[in-house]
Amino acid sequence: FVAATRTLTNLIFNEAMSLLPMFPRSVRTPVPGATYDGLSLPDPSTDLCVVSILRAADSMADCISNQYPGIPIGKILIQRDEVTALPKLFFSKLPKDIKSRLVLLVDPMLASGGSANQAIKVLKEGGVMEEHIIMLCIVAAPEGLQALANAHPKVRVLCGEVDQLLNAQAYIVPGLGDFGDRFFGTD
Repeated sequence: FVAATRTLTNLIFNEAMSLLPMFPRSVRTPVPGATYDGLSLPDPSTDLCVVSILRAADSMADCISNQYPGIPIGKILIQRDEVTALPKLFFSKLPKDIKSRLVLLVDPMLASGGSANQAIKVLKEGGVMEEHIIMLCIVAAPEGLQALANAHPKVRVLCGEVDQLLNAQAYIVPGLGDFGDRFFGTD
């Protein structure tokens, strides 16, 4: 499960990089007087950041920071009430300059969209524009994707798999169970 999570996260993250703006860049080659004109992605240490919705999303944030050491990682703790399935914000710690960065919001499971919507609200309150947020998830339910699109139409979403539906308890079906417990070995 851990190895598959890392592989899927890397694939989804690499696809997300194609959504980022690119800038012209000239590189002087070893050939005297020759340059190569190409494109450059934003600098991860100054232009990007990852924000993980704790705790399961730390599995994804760690994979991204391995590819881009030094990329800032913000944390938002939102827990779903097991009775009402509504999200509750407990904690948020974001880079001070987050409003000037492109944000990769990570959460492996997008079920009802409640936690993602709450996290995006926190980011927007911090000055992040919707169009500067890319949500990365491994599995999503159609209901969560629709809720996110309705609430935040300019947020782009990259997802590894769209499962069938949410059940009456708002769990993704067929789903993966408790992602954080499975990844961290606490189930």
